[in-house]
Amino acid sequence: MRSKKIRVIVYGLGAIGMLIAKHLYDKEWAELVGAIDIDPSKVGRDVGELLGLGSIGARVAHDDEAIGFIKNSNVDVVVHTVTTYLDKAYKQLEKAINAGAHVVSTSETLAYPWYRFPDLANKLDALAKSKNVSVIGTGVNPGFIFDTLPAFLTSVCIRVDRIKVVRSIDASKRRYPFQKKYGLSLRPDEFYDKMKKGEITAHVGYAESIMLISSMLGVKIDRVVEKQEPVIADKHMKTKYFDIPEGHVAGIRGLGIGFVNNKEFVVLELIASVGRSDYDEIIIEGVPPLKWRNEYGTSGDIATAAMVTNMIPKIVNAKPGLLTMADISIPSIKVNI
Repeated sequence: MRSKKIRVIVYGLGAIGMLIAKHLYDKEWAELVGAIDIDPSKVGRDVGELLGLGSIGARVAHDDEAIGFIKNSNVDVVVHTVTTYLDKAYKQLEKAINAGAHVVSTSETLAYPWYRFPDLANKLDALAKSKNVSVIGTGVNPGFIFDTLPAFLTSVCIRVDRIKVVRSIDASKRRYPFQKKYGLSLRPDEFYDKMKKGEITAHVGYAESIMLISSMLGVKIDRVVEKQEPVIADKHMKTKYFDIPEGHVAGIRGLGIGFVNNKEFVVLELIASVGRSDYDEIIIEGVPPLKWRNEYGTSGDIATAAMVTNMIPKIVNAKPGLLTMADISIPSIKVNI
């Protein structure tokens, strides 16, 4: 049992950050000592009050004072939940590292940052090593469904020829930001225009998951293809947030394919649209062949918060530098440490 609690600050109090903060408050091994945000309605308040718990002595500081706040709070780990792309997250991660804290981030491109941001990844790795701290990007996807889980399932195979993962999501059950970034209710031409401009993204991380799983299996990927297209409503549909006329966007179908010697080795398919069944399925073609299926589907928000929370005890004992899930022992819940 660990006698000293792990002191944690949550960097970003959006929906996921708030959920993680709540989970951390309930963990006996963790001490939630504060948070960082830029929202004037949150800065200066107590995190406990924002969670409806009353004052717990955990202040929300502004991003401008992040380094001093982290350092003066004697923080072990910063949980970063602010943005998807490493180039936008870098300055925030840099602040946490320079303050001497380990970092667990939900930034999707940080799951395998050498694919899109090799220079920033190398720079971040060098900085983390110089400060003797560890940094990792993880979550439910990338971090689990499309990469860590299928890699784990290959443990009982003596040969793997192809891996296919299908993630099916009923988009109508998800939060407003999810439905918005997937383009619900847009005309198809609007969908493609907003995707091209970066105004919506749908899923980010197909390539990161492909590169992550290949690194776990010791396979060299020659080429990665990513594409996403709208799922068009064949009738009028409604969600809590959007009215979707027939012919407009009701979700997306996305694909990520990793090729080895011009053959498909990893195929990742995401179908997230209104009214779909929730499930996750992994098919491994090899010896022996395997098929794994979760009929419940995996909750995006809760699973992300859980993965990040459960990674905290592992990251404090990991080697310094920029890590991926390939560097971590088998992930699991940590009840007590």
